[in-house]
Amino acid sequence: MIYLDYAATTPLDPEVKAKVEEVLGVYGNPSSVHYLGREARSLLEEGRERLARAIGAKPRELVLTSGGTEADALALYGVALARGRGHLVSTAVEHSAVLLALKNLERLGFAVTLLQPDQHGLVYPEQVAEAIRADTVLVSVMAVNNEIGTLYPIQEIAQVCQARGVLFHTDAVQALGSVPCHLEHLGADLLSLAAHKFYGPKGAGALYVRKGVELFPIVPGKQEQGYRGGTENLPAVYGMGLAAEKAVALLAEESQRLLALRQRLEARLLALPGVELNGHPTLRSPRHVNVTVKEADGEGLLLNLDLLGVAASSGSACSSGSLEPSHVLLAIGRSREEARASVRFSLGRFTTEAEVDQAARAFAEAVGRSRVYT
Repeated sequence: MIYLDYAATTPLDPEVKAKVEEVLGVYGNPSSVHYLGREARSLLEEGRERLARAIGAKPRELVLTSGGTEADALALYGVALARGRGHLVSTAVEHSAVLLALKNLERLGFAVTLLQPDQHGLVYPEQVAEAIRADTVLVSVMAVNNEIGTLYPIQEIAQVCQARGVLFHTDAVQALGSVPCHLEHLGADLLSLAAHKFYGPKGAGALYVRKGVELFPIVPGKQEQGYRGGTENLPAVYGMGLAAEKAVALLAEESQRLLALRQRLEARLLALPGVELNGHPTLRSPRHVNVTVKEADGEGLLLNLDLLGVAASSGSACSSGSLEPSHVLLAIGRSREEARASVRFSLGRFTTEAEVDQAARAFAEAVGRSRVYT
């Protein structure tokens, strides 16, 4: 099986896996004061510190979570409920973790504005500036679109928010390990991460919270400075720190390699009749290739790819199995039929040139099998 679904989840890095297995034997509760508890606490804080260094944060500014979805929820609910009322701004192409949280906040009486993207999925700082109102409490714009890979002008949007005195959150789940993801350049007040997107374990994530930002805890408890209760997932957090450190160290070399592979793959895909690219042609993550196949049966396309030994997806893994077409593709102007006949390929650390070539050949065959002729 050729795995080209790294945007859904990355394989666990072998070096990280070995270290996580060692830490699995440390069974003390990090909140206990005896020796075993202190041993666990030391390893937990080491993981937190490694992750903090990787993004340019202070360790105390990281709230450990179960993953990106919880980190997004804590950012949105946390800020909104701490204020009690107000207005939030986001985009129509955010991950469902953000969009569903916003929908729930609307039910609680908050006002929400969703910015519409252009045909490449981009939103612009000027749109954010125009949408901000006197009662706006938070703007949330992702760093990298999880389906089409479009990159957003996060630094410029953060500057707009800062000038207007509004908190800014970015879902950077697809960013760390793929594009530069350092707080000095991003300027966000809150930032969400998930370990399994950068070769760490599932079940661990974090929310960066700039010092001075007040949050309402959605999981009450004494852990994580009172922002997130529950005993921390020690092995996964330790692995997350190691994985983040390695992802940042390899970023320059890996991003160039992935960009070459991405260009090689998309050139072969787009050479096929009726195949069109989704996402920005240049302002895009080096690992994302999302294409629409005109007049093709979308379900048949993915099933045939799977039968031919290629693992890809139709969009967000959190929406797999849904009969609904991608909300991202609909937002950039695709019809429902076109959105269903779209495939996301995402490359990663273990993808080879030979695999890309074989996947392109399999895709051509899958397209031929899946064409709808009338």
